[in-house]
Amino acid sequence: MNSVLSNPVLLAVLATCFTWFMTALGAGLVFFFKEIKPKFLNMMLGFASGVMIAASFFSLLLPAIEAAEEGNVPGWAVVSIGFLLGAGFLWGFDHLVPHLHLGAQETEGPKTNLKRSILLVLSITLHNIPEGLAVGVAFGSLGTTGSLMAAFAVALGIGIQNFPEGAAVSIPLRKEGLSRFKSFLYGQASGMVEPFSALLGAALVTIMKPVLPYALAFAAGAMIYVVVEELIPEAQNGDHEATHLSTVGCILGFVVMMILDVALG
Repeated sequence: MNSVLSNPVLLAVLATCFTWFMTALGAGLVFFFKEIKPKFLNMMLGFASGVMIAASFFSLLLPAIEAAEEGNVPGWAVVSIGFLLGAGFLWGFDHLVPHLHLGAQETEGPKTNLKRSILLVLSITLHNIPEGLAVGVAFGSLGTTGSLMAAFAVALGIGIQNFPEGAAVSIPLRKEGLSRFKSFLYGQASGMVEPFSALLGAALVTIMKPVLPYALAFAAGAMIYVVVEELIPEAQNGDHEATHLSTVGCILGFVVMMILDVALG
């Protein structure tokens, strides 16, 4: 047991297996429900947005600033560079990989003949890359600026927001005519990338300590890009009441993640 706790890379992979499981758990709702009420989906997406915003600040940017200030380079410069690179990374993927946002009719990225179901899964998979990186970097920072409980808080927070995300993929696919089992498989498949991106993030900062603040800020920039580009616009679809629900969900998600990080960190 002690050998596991002393291995940040292994911990990161195990933690993202949990976040993947939460995605699968959410996707499993397709076996019990035929559709998600739009207002409930708005609130779930808003909640996921709040969790990701809080995780980006409390779990990634603040530790990045602390780690950067230990060197000779100004902390704000290091974090700004990492943050912009993370957002730019996702922006590049958005333009290079064909995908379909939840509730959208038109495909983004290069023209393709791929099915809508595949494009939807690709869209959510893009989200999960920075989430896996965030968990990996959080565990990779153990022994420097990071703490074990803070890293667990990141994994727990992302796992919580993965639950509605899995449902938001599988249930719409069921409405498009896929079987319940296929809808579940596609829904959970979007979370498979997280252990791999966590492995990359944890290994990178473990081997190359100086990149830690850049990596933390990179993950934060990528997560904020996802929130602003996709989650918040999708959560604001619908009538006035629906947009209010998404706002309430965002605030609740932020508070829950903040409490997890502060209390466990």
